[in-house]
Amino acid sequence: MYKKELRPYYKSLRNKLTPESISSSSMAIANSMLRLPIWEFNYYHLFLSITSQKEIDTTPILSILQGKDKNIVLPKVLDSTNLSHFLLTDNTVLKTNRWDIPEPVDGIEIPAKKMDVVFIPLLAFDTKGNRVGYGKGFYDRFLKDCKPEVVKIGFSFFEAEEKISDVDDTDIPLNYCITPLKIYSFSS
Repeated sequence: MYKKELRPYYKSLRNKLTPESISSSSMAIANSMLRLPIWEFNYYHLFLSITSQKEIDTTPILSILQGKDKNIVLPKVLDSTNLSHFLLTDNTVLKTNRWDIPEPVDGIEIPAKKMDVVFIPLLAFDTKGNRVGYGKGFYDRFLKDCKPEVVKIGFSFFEAEEKISDVDDTDIPLNYCITPLKIYSFSS
């Protein structure tokens, strides 16, 4: 399928999810994440959920990272094409932006090259690790600035599509995608 077909299809599927299923699936995804070989790293970039879009609840993931005393970095929409990245501290103030995304107001900015692991929001993904996001390209631009060996992890309520037909050169594939039922691993 093509991205323009996958976006509305998966938005529609997510809109049918109940708060209970979002919560239980998010917890299953967080628990599965513990089995990944990513715990020796220091800097973990985590998106905070857009609840109005029925995204994966990343609160359990945040709790795991804090429990493991990891450096957690949160994105902030800088302009119409780029993100900035701030270290989560006890003093971090979060505010919801115009897209309903919780983000830090300000703080200690961390460069993209410092990221070891990036958790990536998505609508759909395929068996090769290609993903469909909301279509603005924020994460592809951000990942291009990260070190080549950064570990890229997506979360999805749904299983993989066989193939996303219109992958282009600027699309950066995932290393892993976690669903409530399975961990997908993709060779880089």
